[in-house]
Amino acid sequence: MINMKIKQLSIFLQNRMGSLSKPLEVLSENDVNIRAMCMADTSEFGILRLVVDNPEKGKEVLEEKNYLVKITDIIGVEMYDGPGGLTSVLNVIKENGIDLEYLYAFTHNKVNRAILLLHADDIDNLISVLEENDITIVSSKEVYEL
Repeated sequence: MINMKIKQLSIFLQNRMGSLSKPLEVLSENDVNIRAMCMADTSEFGILRLVVDNPEKGKEVLEEKNYLVKITDIIGVEMYDGPGGLTSVLNVIKENGIDLEYLYAFTHNKVNRAILLLHADDIDNLISVLEENDITIVSSKEVYEL
């Protein structure tokens, strides 16, 4: 069976100059490649969310350097990369009463297509709703190998 759940690393950082570059250097030095990233911050701390090509190795090497890392399941959907592409996916989610916690997107080598990464409390329900509405869910393998 194709695994649709993507393992995302969430790294908790202090909100101070230089704190973002250090975990990225750790990943680079250990040949862990970043596929997508998102940063959210408050005045005190930040959460760096990463999709990497090898999430287990990424978590291990970061924890060896004393970073607090959590692995979270997210999903990726393929969407039209143009006006209305994001809105069409979000309307399906809204119409089905799903509350998203966060999302981020990136483009890749498929012409006019982007990948939208989504997290909700009930990932399995989100997958079912998207499948029922003919929204293409991208396998974890495809994202890791981009």
